[in-house]
Amino acid sequence: MHGAMTGLSFNKMHGLGNDFVVFDGRRGAVHLDADQVRAVANRRTGVGCDQLIILEAARNGRADVFVRIYNADGGEVFACGNAARCVAAKIMDERGADEAMIETAHDTLRAHRAENGMIAVDMGPVRMAWNEIPLAEPRDTLHLGIALGPLADPVAVNVGNPHAVFFVDDAEAVDLGPLGSALERHELFPERTNVEVVTVLSPKTLRVRVWERGVGITPACGSGACAALVAANLRGLAASAGAVILDGGTLEIERLDDGHVLMTGPVAATFSGTLAPSLASAS
Repeated sequence: MHGAMTGLSFNKMHGLGNDFVVFDGRRGAVHLDADQVRAVANRRTGVGCDQLIILEAARNGRADVFVRIYNADGGEVFACGNAARCVAAKIMDERGADEAMIETAHDTLRAHRAENGMIAVDMGPVRMAWNEIPLAEPRDTLHLGIALGPLADPVAVNVGNPHAVFFVDDAEAVDLGPLGSALERHELFPERTNVEVVTVLSPKTLRVRVWERGVGITPACGSGACAALVAANLRGLAASAGAVILDGGTLEIERLDDGHVLMTGPVAATFSGTLAPSLASAS
């Protein structure tokens, strides 16, 4: 690993405990390879995070910022709902505005301030076609026909990233670590997948636990919460809007008439700092 990342300043933020190290590359380019991302994400020898975020100048004429997203394993991904809320809050604070447009490699997301300090993000259209997930072969995405242990018959949805949503009697009783690790790499998912286990507590309340692709079990996952609500609604198990209770707290999710999904929840900035020279050799 080279030492290009030493001296870089960062902000640490989180949404319901799903945490991020945010670098601002709008004025000076920030380039980190997979080893460097893993070093920063390491919770013992680095800063520690689920995802690493790099802000860049917007590519299109509509957005305020372009967001590059890396999972803790060093792999680049194209959607992260909690990160979108955190970045939106940062941009709105900078601009003294109540709205922000966040561009990712997948889509351009509109965000706004909601009540009680919450941030709402339109996560865009949820995609359901087998080749949009993507899957390795044509399947009915409402009933994938795969199973592992107590998990069976998931719904596949794409919320800027792939998800397999399993419905269970008690999400908290599921041994999600080994199951999520295996299902993430199931041969049906060429780009791997996020895994959600969902208990429907009422038509407007879901209990959800998440295995994030490239990260593991996380306290919260914005896109996973969206995937869970949409899957439950499509199966006729839940209303088109409701509360999704994650390990780290609750998000409000609404499936809109235009097929988009709106996610509303809190954000927090915890500290800022500068990467020390020792981190360049910590991988």
